[in-house]
Amino acid sequence: MKSNLFKIIKSALFLVLFLLFIISCKNQEKKSEEVISNTTEKKAPFFKLSLAQWSLHKAINEGETLDPVDFAQKASSFGFEGIEYVSQLYKKKIETIGMDSLLNILNTNSKKYKVKNLLIMVDGEGDLASVDELKRDEAVENHKKWVDAAAFLGCHSIRVNLSGTFDPEIWKVAAFDGLSKLASYAAEQNINVIVENHGGLSSNAAMLVGVIQKVNTSNCGVLPDFGNFCIKKVGSECVDDYDRYKGVEEMMPYAKAVSAKSYAFDKNGFETTIDYAKMLQIVKNAGYTGFIGVEFEGSEISEEEGIKLTKELLLKVEEQLL
Repeated sequence: MKSNLFKIIKSALFLVLFLLFIISCKNQEKKSEEVISNTTEKKAPFFKLSLAQWSLHKAINEGETLDPVDFAQKASSFGFEGIEYVSQLYKKKIETIGMDSLLNILNTNSKKYKVKNLLIMVDGEGDLASVDELKRDEAVENHKKWVDAAAFLGCHSIRVNLSGTFDPEIWKVAAFDGLSKLASYAAEQNINVIVENHGGLSSNAAMLVGVIQKVNTSNCGVLPDFGNFCIKKVGSECVDDYDRYKGVEEMMPYAKAVSAKSYAFDKNGFETTIDYAKMLQIVKNAGYTGFIGVEFEGSEISEEEGIKLTKELLLKVEEQLL
């Protein structure tokens, strides 16, 4: 009797140990699968990608093969999450259908193609840093309709230029005045006014940052562009060039958007004039996690090819950053 009981207990114990062994193996197998999955799964980049409409300005202006109101559809076809409008590319549309109709179309299309309206790059509306106060105030007034447009579209910013004199001290005063007035108006609609390094003294990053610091409002910042650091040209030659890497680093603490300018590529897909790895590391080190806008401006390849190569380069380089 005792012998049979011992056998039953022994068999039950063996069965329990066997079941525990099977469960342990399955758990170990599951953990191994998780490790493999985690090591093979790609980490998302630290930024999101947007398309600057200037990348397609030839198709819109020169070739007239792209209607500017179809920008959202085009950006979506490239796989971009956000779009950055350029005001001057809508001049003809505004003349023919009016601003209100245009904005309704753009809003409808951005929703249809599921891209986020981010900002409007404003050009040709006067010099916000003009030495002439009347002209400066006129420029401020001209920009207000684009603040209104940005608010309607759900953008976070308008990008402006700070064109004016080459006299540093006079420029600082004029730039502060024009920018302060426009930022004050934009704040009422929760819109940022951001300045791009775009030639003249605005391409002197340290000087530009000084103006932003003096304005000292939360809705006034910058849009660092990887290119556009030529302060002064004689003909087509730049005779006063600011260090682009130093410039972007100085601007990043005040950046509300970033523009990845590109011109030409080598056979391996790297930009020939800008070290993208160095630029992206500067952007990442600044703690920036917003959109980076692709802005191709080259002439050796098509606009579409330039857009694709720039996007691919950004993603390829990002994977190798520290």
